[in-house]
Amino acid sequence: MPHTTPASTHPANPDLAATLAFSLAAAPAGFIDDPYPWYAALRRHAPVHRLAADSLLLTRCADLMAVYRHPGASSDKKREFAPKYGPGSPLFEHHTTSLVFSDPPLHTRVRRLLTGALNQRAVARIESGLIELVDGLIDRLATLSQPDLIRDFAARIPVEVIGSLLDVPRDEREPLQGWSIDILSALEPVPGATLLERGNRSVTDFLNYLRDLVARRRQQPGDPEVDMLTRLILGETDGERLSELELLHNCIFLLNAGHETTTNLIGNGLEALMRHRDQLDRLVRDPALIGPAVEELLRFESPLQLNNRLATTAIDLPADPITGRGVVTIEAGTFVTLGVGAANRDPEVFAEPDRLDIGRRPNPQLAFGHGAHACAGMNIARLEARVAIGRLVARYPEIESAAPPERDRRIRFRGFRTLPVVLNRPASTLWRETRCLDE
Repeated sequence: MPHTTPASTHPANPDLAATLAFSLAAAPAGFIDDPYPWYAALRRHAPVHRLAADSLLLTRCADLMAVYRHPGASSDKKREFAPKYGPGSPLFEHHTTSLVFSDPPLHTRVRRLLTGALNQRAVARIESGLIELVDGLIDRLATLSQPDLIRDFAARIPVEVIGSLLDVPRDEREPLQGWSIDILSALEPVPGATLLERGNRSVTDFLNYLRDLVARRRQQPGDPEVDMLTRLILGETDGERLSELELLHNCIFLLNAGHETTTNLIGNGLEALMRHRDQLDRLVRDPALIGPAVEELLRFESPLQLNNRLATTAIDLPADPITGRGVVTIEAGTFVTLGVGAANRDPEVFAEPDRLDIGRRPNPQLAFGHGAHACAGMNIARLEARVAIGRLVARYPEIESAAPPERDRRIRFRGFRTLPVVLNRPASTLWRETRCLDE
């Protein structure tokens, strides 16, 4: 019999007092296992929720869109990260130099180079190699006595894909995953001393490795059409190249972002399908649904639950005709936490938001963000998920959980540490001839 995720320990419907006392720094019991009742209560009672004197949490989709679109919503994190990491620390230097936490002109220069390397043509070029990788991992799953979909499948795909895009030698990829996890774990709202120590050490180790790799690539450049590292080394935006530190830290960012969120997308997606057997069976019957299925899985269990902005000017949030709330103004200087996981379950936008529907259309989910800072690698992440999820359920349509999965205990990123499964009977060997179709 399939196992399900253990029931959470928090009340099914948090009351007004509990909702108004909500804090990310001291999340309620059971929140990590199932945050959605809390998100619903916040949308209902406190959609603009004050976390601290200068900090707000937003949970309505319309409010997130207003912030994402506003030119005064800054992604620069120097003010926030200085007390968190310490100015001059490896973590501070990394997170304030990489694409995701920067504003123009750095953001513009880096994003143009990356999006040029991650366009649809580049994505199409990696598809055949990705299919071969996924098929090999599925073959290996069948040989394991206790297969785990995180350790043995989901976590192995993104590091190989991004490693190949940067042309990192295969025998040098082993430490990349550990470094990425350490660096991203330090982004938690309140990282402890151990997380900070690991994060700083991993940034240093990553930089040392990349300096050597970049030096080798400068001596022997690859083809910039297929080798993203060579493209970043040689590329120019308006006659200006990346500095050495900008180059190194944005390579770290690429490897980190490609690993963490895509691993979670694949793992969350497969767990959700096994938990909603009717939707898994629907996908097996109609493989052409894999495109909208991935969009729905992104919405239903967003790999990135929280995003952040700093209001550099006043930002007006739209009135809410359902609750009668008028326009709300966020004051300049306010830190804004964007509840992506909450917005993706907003009933004002998504009918029956707590129901998984792999055919849901339209599906304006915000898992990749929106606007100028929307995820630069979203096309690759979507492809990885389509191929990984589509081909695994096509080959093993009766796959089910073997034991309760262990959820990762972080708040910002939502995923699993372990996801043990029983593959059960394979489908026809004709599965290999079926390509994963986009919508």
